[in-house]
Amino acid sequence: MDNAQSPPHHPTLHSPSHNTKWGIASGFSASLVGIGLARFAYTPLLPAIIDAGWFDSSKAAYLGAANLAGYLIGALAGRVMAGKSSTAFTLRAMMLLASVAFLACAFPVSYLWFFVWRLLSGISGGALMVLAAPAVLAYVSASKRGLAGGVIFMGVGVGIAASGTLVPLLLQQGLQQTWLGLGVISLLFTAIAWKGWPVQEAAPVKASQHPHKSKNHTLKALYAEYALNAAGWVPHMIFLVAFVAHGLGKGLEVGAQYWVLFGIGATLGPLLAGVLADRVGFGLALRLSFILEGLCVCIPALNIGTPWLMASSIVVGAFVTGTVPLVLGRVQELLTHHPAQQSVAWRTATVGFALFQAVAAYGFSYLFTLSGGNYGLLFVIGTGAIALALLIDLVAAKQSNNTAT
Repeated sequence: MDNAQSPPHHPTLHSPSHNTKWGIASGFSASLVGIGLARFAYTPLLPAIIDAGWFDSSKAAYLGAANLAGYLIGALAGRVMAGKSSTAFTLRAMMLLASVAFLACAFPVSYLWFFVWRLLSGISGGALMVLAAPAVLAYVSASKRGLAGGVIFMGVGVGIAASGTLVPLLLQQGLQQTWLGLGVISLLFTAIAWKGWPVQEAAPVKASQHPHKSKNHTLKALYAEYALNAAGWVPHMIFLVAFVAHGLGKGLEVGAQYWVLFGIGATLGPLLAGVLADRVGFGLALRLSFILEGLCVCIPALNIGTPWLMASSIVVGAFVTGTVPLVLGRVQELLTHHPAQQSVAWRTATVGFALFQAVAAYGFSYLFTLSGGNYGLLFVIGTGAIALALLIDLVAAKQSNNTAT
């Protein structure tokens, strides 16, 4: 049954050599390096790469797509890599790979060289997303899992905020120095995280092999909701700055300020979402998030003024990162008595997210060209995707209640 209350407590796994707070700090570091910097720092670097003559605009855009493709590969392969070695070894290796990729990109040897390293950077991010949080949260009590997950995924938001502030400062020293600087920062956080990972795998408690049929339907619905959310955010993630700068005619400097607001929201979002989930349960928190983010994705299409657009930037930024711990927590909530299946379910959700986000990025770009640069159309379609996610959630909840009764 779809229960809005906090999930029932089950024994938390402990390791004598594992410090939970240090583990959360490691998860935060992994999110910051693998996604916050490895993916989002490329956005403000893109114009500099073109201006420096490293690559033309078309090739530079494909380098951005290489990271998205790598993210999908990493999400698929992360669990396999961990199975062949250990989760802790894989997490360390992937953080090192993301750091080395920054250092390698400081030297534009060739387009193929750059493409491969951006691809490997994406692979590291996908693997870290699949492995890091579940490895740490297995040792956190259910009543505190929302807050802990929020802190871990806050790393993504810090990376986004840094991409709008730190990268421009580093670029004053030069493009090559910026890549090297990002590499050094990533190595620093890799070192911080190094000994914080649980050294022994969390042993699952005995449980029935498959979840109840109604839970299974709700889980499949959750996969669809998460994927639709990924598509619904794309207009803000890709077109927000261009919409303000060109669509509203306010210029690139003002557009960049909205990206900083987006980053501030992304930094605070996971923490606020986690606290809410600990109070009302992940299911209800997720449903409330669909309603609020759907309204805010639509705001740019309505052209109702600067304060509303600022609110839209902050709130959507908050949910781009805040929805991640909510969905992970909801997976664990639905599979409370099936811990062995939680990592598989989270991987499935992450793969669907990565696939829809990549497809939506290309789809919205195509629609934008086809419509003659109609920004409003993109935000309306994004709102529709999130509205569909809410509808699926409501229908799944009703079916779950009917099955239970």
